[in-house]
Amino acid sequence: MSRQETAVPVIIPTRVVEEKEIEMDVEHVEDSEPELVDMLEDKDDQDMVGVQETRTNDESIQQPEAVESKSPRVWPDIDTEKAMRHYKEVTDIQRTYHDEVDIFDTTMVSEYSDEIFKYMSELEDDMMPNPDYMDGQNEITWSMRQTLVDWLLQVHLRWHMLPETLWIAINIVDRFLTRRVVSLVKLQLVGVTAMFIAAKYEEILAPSVDEFVFMTENGYTKEEILKGERIVLQTLDFKISQYCSPYSWMRKISKADDYDIQTRTLGKFLAEVTLLDHRFLRCKPSLVAAVAMYSARKMLGGDWNEAFVYQSGFVAEHLETGHQWICEKLLEDNFVQQYACQKYAHKKFLKASLFAIEWAKNNFSIRGEDDMMLKK
Repeated sequence: MSRQETAVPVIIPTRVVEEKEIEMDVEHVEDSEPELVDMLEDKDDQDMVGVQETRTNDESIQQPEAVESKSPRVWPDIDTEKAMRHYKEVTDIQRTYHDEVDIFDTTMVSEYSDEIFKYMSELEDDMMPNPDYMDGQNEITWSMRQTLVDWLLQVHLRWHMLPETLWIAINIVDRFLTRRVVSLVKLQLVGVTAMFIAAKYEEILAPSVDEFVFMTENGYTKEEILKGERIVLQTLDFKISQYCSPYSWMRKISKADDYDIQTRTLGKFLAEVTLLDHRFLRCKPSLVAAVAMYSARKMLGGDWNEAFVYQSGFVAEHLETGHQWICEKLLEDNFVQQYACQKYAHKKFLKASLFAIEWAKNNFSIRGEDDMMLKK
């Protein structure tokens, strides 16, 4: 029996989709990118996906590329003195700390791990979206993005896809919205197309396009998803596999506590919480992983010792702001309704979400400078 016959349809959230059928809407294609229009020579295809060539004298069209980031692209913004102090602390620990190499741990390929993570660090900047891209959108908001991400979490779990597939899909969504203006009624197709592309890169047996149509209860057609795939890939210059999810960095950091299952599971939940918070768009995946693991250690009563600094490359002071952002998200009134919370409330995930929310209620409070910092 196929997955299409047995799967439970995922209901499309009404907050993302109103009453209309969803189809791809890339409002504008820049004059500097004629190849995207050339690849859709058939007029019927152009009408289907709504691709239009942007005229340079049309002042009513806003391009996200022109929107400058009002705040630092990569968080956190710390003064030079703190940055130098953090760098010195990390450098000293990395120079003096002795890391036991387990040659039998094939998952970390110890012979090449240093070179691999160095290369991954070089890729991070190139795969970052503009953290202020919503300023260039006309119809969608950050709350709508959160609803879309929450729905993608449902689709991802229902189809038992790999963790990296989810992270790649959401990175595709954010980078695509950085470069293209998308209408509200077309937003969800961007999401499902991104998941379709990510699954092709990561899954051993990726769901077919027909299964993706089924996921949305035939909200749009197979042809629309395939046309949307071409547009998304062309827009992102086919840069998909270069993205390295925070889970890759978490595996490295977990070596500091001998891969403790409770810390890892709670850390994974907290990392997924960051997907719902647009403030973390200015965090590199390595920083998201460090924040999640730091928060998990703090909630479980552990410390951020030299082993964690060595493996993560971040000191505790550097990660405290992200920890506060996560706690603030956990305490939002409607957070328990988010699918990420429901997913990790299951005993399979050690009821990590219930534990984290209870910890935040009992231990987290915002006072004085912390309050001002979170409001920035």
